Amino acid sequence: MQTAATLRRLNLATVCQEARCPNLGECFAERTVTFMILGRICTRHCRFCAVEHGRPEPPDPDEPHRLAQAAAEMHLHHVVITSVTRDDLNDGGAAHFRRCAEEVKAALSDCTIELLVPDFAGRAESLDEVLRAPIDVLNHNVETVPRLYSAVRPEADCERSLALLERAHRRHPELATKSGLMVGLGETAAEVEQVILRLRQAGCSIVTIGQYLQPTRLQLPVQRYVPPEEFDRWAGVARSLGFSQVLSGPLVRSSYHAGSCWSARRT
Repeated sequence: MQTAATLRRLNLATVCQEARCPNLGECFAERTVTFMILGRICTRHCRFCAVEHGRPEPPDPDEPHRLAQAAAEMHLHHVVITSVTRDDLNDGGAAHFRRCAEEVKAALSDCTIELLVPDFAGRAESLDEVLRAPIDVLNHNVETVPRLYSAVRPEADCERSLALLERAHRRHPELATKSGLMVGLGETAAEVEQVILRLRQAGCSIVTIGQYLQPTRLQLPVQRYVPPEEFDRWAGVARSLGFSQVLSGPLVRSSYHAGSCWSARRT
């Protein structure tokens, strides 16, 4: 597959591969890629995620250039850039995010850019650094309902994530802000609806809702497989609250159809 070969040649990681996304084949066939920067090792220990945890290497200063080269070679129209969480870095990797976005924009001036960022441990100055980049969408996932954070993402905080989204929207109201959550981890329908409401109150205009699937036996087991009609109902709730774009379904992931979602928002 040409996309995979380009990524190997330029030594680039994708969340599609590292997180074992079920849509990998479909997205790669359409030349849609979510680049994962700042290495392949995460400093946190989220129990839903298959990305390796431990002590990462320093950021690769040449990575932004290689990423832009790959985007140009693949003729991408919408680039999604995410990362492992880097609590070991003073800025959480914010400057590296900005450089990647700037390099992509320099190589592909008509390309739209979406950054899927971590919470930067609540550092407002790191978020502000990212917001100086030439981006069109700022994405940050709440992942699950507040009650399950201690079991699912023990080093994160839902209020901190909501505050990041609200700050981004307040500082740049013209910027599309986006978030997503997984279901099937033991949450109730009422809790999901409350998170959707809180996201809208924080200024989010795009939301994704998908079924949690256990990547390997080392991660949390699935508590429930949610039927399609429940996803449809949550989509209806989100639309009634004023979200401009909603993707809700079993195989939906945060960057699934990100380019078409962004294109639809602009029309």
